[in-house]
Amino acid sequence: MTAEQAQRAEQTEQLRDPVISLRSVTAELGARPVLRGIDLTVHRGEVVALLGANGSGKSTAIRTVIGQVPVTGGEIELFGTPRRRFRDWARVGYVPQRTTAAGGVPATVTEVVSSGRLSRTRFGVLRKADHEAVRHALELVGLAHLAKNSVDALSGGQHQRVLIARALASRPELLIMDEPMAGVDLASQEVLAATLREQVAAGTSVLLVLHELGPLEPLIDRAVVLRDGCVLHDGPPPRALGQHALPGHDHVHPHAAHDAEPIRTGLLS
Repeated sequence: MTAEQAQRAEQTEQLRDPVISLRSVTAELGARPVLRGIDLTVHRGEVVALLGANGSGKSTAIRTVIGQVPVTGGEIELFGTPRRRFRDWARVGYVPQRTTAAGGVPATVTEVVSSGRLSRTRFGVLRKADHEAVRHALELVGLAHLAKNSVDALSGGQHQRVLIARALASRPELLIMDEPMAGVDLASQEVLAATLREQVAAGTSVLLVLHELGPLEPLIDRAVVLRDGCVLHDGPPPRALGQHALPGHDHVHPHAAHDAEPIRTGLLS
């Protein structure tokens, strides 16, 4: 093997390095088992979707990764480091389920997004590079024109864009997102998909919980389907899901009548 071939092989191997690794992870909520020994790996540059029915453990799985839910067994690593010793959180951007972006505290869009830079500052003082990163994040999600507005005046889709901009402001290598499309109008879904597409093209690794693949479907490299806290499927996204509800997920679309029958499909039933 030539030196050039060896270098390419090493670069290829580095690209396959796991940024997230869960091995036999178990977790409980209120003494109720939620994760029952799951294995999950996200390699550098991959986009992995966690799918499954309500209560299958999707959100709990990603919350164990960031330390919000303690594990009762197994091992978690971030960038090859055991999570309990991992400190470089600026490399990780987290987007929670849609909530009030400022947590009930009066704040402007810029102020909320700027909080995403705090892990990269000294003593919480923003410098020129931090302000530039905030402006760029707002441009990515199409909210630069609302930078000075109060987050209380935003729509649900705009709230979600603010949360994503806050995660992007730290320029993370890994994005973890919990149902980023839930309750978001189609226009905002398209903006978020375009934003994520740009991040993926730049080499960002992504782990996200989804109820529907929607506009993100072309970006998904692998799907991990959970059922009752166990991995049912790990591989290409199940075929024919597209815009439809995920298998086993009882889901009434917002535009459907209140008494509409939930959509069911077969993989998890």
